[in-house]
Amino acid sequence: MRDVAIIGVSQTKFGELWDSSFRDLIAEAGIKALVDASVEGDEIEAMYVGNMSSGLFVEQEHIAALISDHVGLNPIPTTRVEAACASGGLALRQGIMAVASGFHDVVISAGVEKMTDVVDATPAIATASDQEWEAQQGATFPSLYAMIAKRHMHEFGTTREQLAEFSVINHKNASKNPNAQFPFEVSVDKVINSTMVADPLTLLDCSPVSDGAAAIVMVPAEMAKKYTDTPIYVKASTQASGTLTLHDRKDLTTIESTKVASRKAYEMAGVTQKDIDVTEVHDCFSINGLLAVEDLGFAKKGEGGKAIEEGQTQIDGDFPINSSGGLKARGHPLGATGIAQAAEIVWQLRGEAGKRQVDGAEIGMTHNIGGTGGTAAVHIFGRDL
Repeated sequence: MRDVAIIGVSQTKFGELWDSSFRDLIAEAGIKALVDASVEGDEIEAMYVGNMSSGLFVEQEHIAALISDHVGLNPIPTTRVEAACASGGLALRQGIMAVASGFHDVVISAGVEKMTDVVDATPAIATASDQEWEAQQGATFPSLYAMIAKRHMHEFGTTREQLAEFSVINHKNASKNPNAQFPFEVSVDKVINSTMVADPLTLLDCSPVSDGAAAIVMVPAEMAKKYTDTPIYVKASTQASGTLTLHDRKDLTTIESTKVASRKAYEMAGVTQKDIDVTEVHDCFSINGLLAVEDLGFAKKGEGGKAIEEGQTQIDGDFPINSSGGLKARGHPLGATGIAQAAEIVWQLRGEAGKRQVDGAEIGMTHNIGGTGGTAAVHIFGRDL
């Protein structure tokens, strides 16, 4: 297996992008990534695109063919990858494996979602849960994560204020991110007193409905310096599956797929969580961000809330999390999220994150999950191999 390097990344603005179509978004992300990588279009050998639900959001399937045609990359093999909200993370993993295996030398992994073209995105998002046992019984994703939050509060004494603080930190970071959907700060009181969605989660505990796209260009490590002086290397790429339904789980307060994927990633990269300088976690709701702090090993089970409250996840904290603003404030166009997370880590490791830069970042990690944890993808990146 060959070592893999990232030589180019991009992300569109995230938000309610009424003037941009599905095609516009993926074309913008792809072109910007090629420019960043100093790669010509005819050098691309394959493309993997993360997308959760184009059929429901924009009434278009067969998007792999649509995209390769629209951006002028025919006849290269283009593949759509779907794993609910982890679609982008798995598209990245497929691209990494294609380069590592030697099947292809220059590969794009991208992600795109255009969610605001439907009146109500909730039914489409709910397809990532168990239809028969959850969605058809009236469970929405906010209600599923609200049950997890309630159980965590009951078992460990996690407070409402600690949950809110996770959103506060995300918004603080997003205020420094020009691509963020919500680039403004909020307070703990504002989070707690915003509109109730599913007790205890309020509107400002929840990630938004978003449009956007992101892209990454990868090559074998030995080719990287041909294109850039600042390649970022893939140190680990792992994936794990978990129980789809909440009621079948041994423990509501643990995302087992996160634990399995992250432990495999640490082993593959030859690091521990203490070596990670900056992490992008999947915080579709504030409780999921808190669970990630624990399940990735940054805090013991039950102590994630305390770690957040103490500021350990801040940009200048012990283990900076979501310098981009996270899903909560940067935005969460489902299929693009895993790619956007990796782009943020690349900018951090290059030292190009501007006012949200984590000082001296050399090793970064991304954590992307589908549904309530049915799929987890974890990647670790470094300035050096």
